[in-house]
Amino acid sequence: MSATRSGRPSVGEGHTDFGFSRVPLDSKQALVDDVFHAVADRYDLMNDLMSAGLHREWKNVFVGMARPARNRPWRHIDVAGGTGDISFRIAALNNANVHSTVVDINGAMLAVCKDRAERLGYADRVDTVEANAERLPFPDGYFDLCTIAFGIRNVPRIQVALEEARRVLKKGGRFLCLEFSKVDLPIVERIYDQYSFRVVPKLGEIVTGEAQPYRYLAESIRKFPAPDEFRDMIAAAGFKRAAFELLTGGVVAIHSGWNL
Repeated sequence: MSATRSGRPSVGEGHTDFGFSRVPLDSKQALVDDVFHAVADRYDLMNDLMSAGLHREWKNVFVGMARPARNRPWRHIDVAGGTGDISFRIAALNNANVHSTVVDINGAMLAVCKDRAERLGYADRVDTVEANAERLPFPDGYFDLCTIAFGIRNVPRIQVALEEARRVLKKGGRFLCLEFSKVDLPIVERIYDQYSFRVVPKLGEIVTGEAQPYRYLAESIRKFPAPDEFRDMIAAAGFKRAAFELLTGGVVAIHSGWNL
């Protein structure tokens, strides 16, 4: 089976997208793991350099949409949470009583997250679990909020991961996804392509010693569904009021849905 544009495997084939390449469906996760193992120690620095710091503002807007309850404890899961950026931002919200679980399949990224949690004083409010987004090791209806930031496009079976996100959310729980999108201005798109495919891999090579992971990341952005298509995938997973908001001319989008 292969992943179609909708993110569901198609019958009769055994391949899916890995950037611009086609690879066996069951081998994609290992290839993605290799990408992030290679850059884990410099991942946050590269995010700053690649986006000129814009990723911080995107994440601030994203977290601002979470609105945790202040009158009761909240459980939050950050899928493909890597080094913990989203969970630490939620932990820093005033008057928020939230416990976050950062889930990632990559142990190297989670090790960085644990170190950061200790340094920032959030070790009692942010924990980590090494697990696959397609098979979350939590009971049904366990979390109030599920987030995933810049991670869904790396999942081999996107629709399965969306269905898992809904499964672990309580009734009334919210799903929020921050992901790169389709630039909607032709001139900006040309500049963005030149920057993504020429500058970013070279920058990655200088900073991390690795260029290939950043070629893959640029390619994976281009292969990801358009925002209206991804909204429909979220709805197909059973979420209600699926919607999206474009930021920075369509460079990124915040997608949302409710488990009602």
